Amino acid sequence: MSTMPITHEHPHGYITDKDKYLQRLRRIEGQARGISRMVDEEKYCIDILTQISALTSALQVVGLGLLDDHLAHCVLDAARLGGPDAQAKIKEASDAIARLVRS
Repeated sequence: MSTMPITHEHPHGYITDKDKYLQRLRRIEGQARGISRMVDEEKYCIDILTQISALTSALQVVGLGLLDDHLAHCVLDAARLGGPDAQAKIKEASDAIARLVRS
């Protein structure tokens, strides 16, 4: 079964919040480095797990924000135009939701 390529001809939905996402991702990078440092310094396991939980939550916030932007812009625009691209965008969003739920 072949899948049709999905086009990305318009600006991505997150573009208006790009700086906000980049700021959050830089903070997440710092958290990940902090966890690595905690392991290197042999900190208490529960403290490390607490930081991992905070990092996971921060990534989920970014993921859900990007998903919301994708649905509100990319999927909605494709649905308005109709055709095979609309079905592909809906499938793509559904698959992304399934990945987020599993993670």
